[in-house]
Amino acid sequence: MSARPVELFVDPVCPFAWMTSRWLLHAAKVRDIAPTYSVMSLSVLNEGRDLDADYRRMLDDSWGPARLAIQIVSTQGSEAFARWYTAWGERYHVGGQQDDRRAVAVAALEAAELPAELIDVYEPVAGDATDVALRASHDSAISRVGDEVGTPVISFGGDGTAQSGTAYFGPVVSPSPKGEDAGRLFDALETLSTLDGFYELKRSRTGGIDFS
Repeated sequence: MSARPVELFVDPVCPFAWMTSRWLLHAAKVRDIAPTYSVMSLSVLNEGRDLDADYRRMLDDSWGPARLAIQIVSTQGSEAFARWYTAWGERYHVGGQQDDRRAVAVAALEAAELPAELIDVYEPVAGDATDVALRASHDSAISRVGDEVGTPVISFGGDGTAQSGTAYFGPVVSPSPKGEDAGRLFDALETLSTLDGFYELKRSRTGGIDFS
């Protein structure tokens, strides 16, 4: 029996997406699943919205990591993106190296043994090939889950095409479950994905993010 596919859409700068991605890695150790990491963008999602000035500045500075991420997927493959994303997250999220995102992106390319010239797409250029690819990947997530969400988005049972599989925003976890706890959470979410009438669960989040 082949491993069950599950696709996780992340924006590299989102700490909640990072936590979910680590949970999925733990789940893959105890369940027969085949995770794929794909790219969505909070910058794309929030275009044209009236937002707090500080959050808008953060989003304006988030195009670069997302553009680099989609360039890695497009030219090197999803496995290469997963390597870069791990190297990026260990520095940016866990290590707190957030003063210079471009420098962290470059360091992560080196750590993931990817071509240094990939950073050339970092600066946003509206309508260029990287911008088009980023929006298409983002739209692939949104077409499955709707636009009243953030990151991450998880999709079960799809084949990689738009609107395939059943997708949800989340899960939002802190800390990331490990071992059998990670497997049980995956089982529960996968079960929910088989119920056509299920849409959402939510409770208020308390405390900060636990990267342990």
